[in-house]
Amino acid sequence: MDIHAAVPLDQPLVILPGARALVPTGISIALPDGYEAQIRPRSGLALRFGMGMVNSPGTIDSDYRGEIMILLINHGTEPFTVARGARIAQMIVAPVAHVMWQLQGLDETVRGSGGFGSTGTAD
Repeated sequence: MDIHAAVPLDQPLVILPGARALVPTGISIALPDGYEAQIRPRSGLALRFGMGMVNSPGTIDSDYRGEIMILLINHGTEPFTVARGARIAQMIVAPVAHVMWQLQGLDETVRGSGGFGSTGTAD
């Protein structure tokens, strides 16, 4: 779902190039246990204005009850104005897998412990 800015109508928020700002949404939610909300940037804002989120995707845990705030960053070259009602992010609600960690050795794979780029770019 789209998330809209809840800045005051008469006080739009201007984010300068290279700056970041915490944008209010006016939304608080109560997720059931075992679920999270993921907050993601909008691709159109990234393409047209260089706007992104510092922590992407953001996570809202099921025990959080405060207002959802969006941490935007301006990677563009011009100031970006956030007006009341502007679509600034997207939210997805998803189940969370809970795991129990066990200390033991790892099985071997073809890739092994190779890091970034270790699988190459060709099929």
